Amino acid sequence: MIGFIITWLVTAVSFLIIARLPFLGIEIDGFGKAAISAIVFGILNAVLLPILTFFTFPFIILTLGLFFFVLNAIIFGLSALIVPGFRLRYGFWSALLGSITLAIINSILLRLVASIT
Repeated sequence: MIGFIITWLVTAVSFLIIARLPFLGIEIDGFGKAAISAIVFGILNAVLLPILTFFTFPFIILTLGLFFFVLNAIIFGLSALIVPGFRLRYGFWSALLGSITLAIINSILLRLVASIT
């Protein structure tokens, strides 16, 4: 349970960090919206990603796995649609760049937290 809470907080902080990067076009109103966005993103990832992976498996094979970036961008965009106060200025391109940046920053922060504990 503690691991889940740590991952959730790290993801919320990652959302705040990517919202501060001007070239991505991602806007989040505050930490509360970032925390809600992290929960929604995690739930959508857990529920929708396996379903989308199943239906798009031929595209994933054809593109040698690169289509996963598109799937993550779709989930990122859906999170922005669901959570008020989380906006994508450039639409799909913000979602694509945001999901890639979120994965990178999340992995860096989770390694830092793991090395501290």
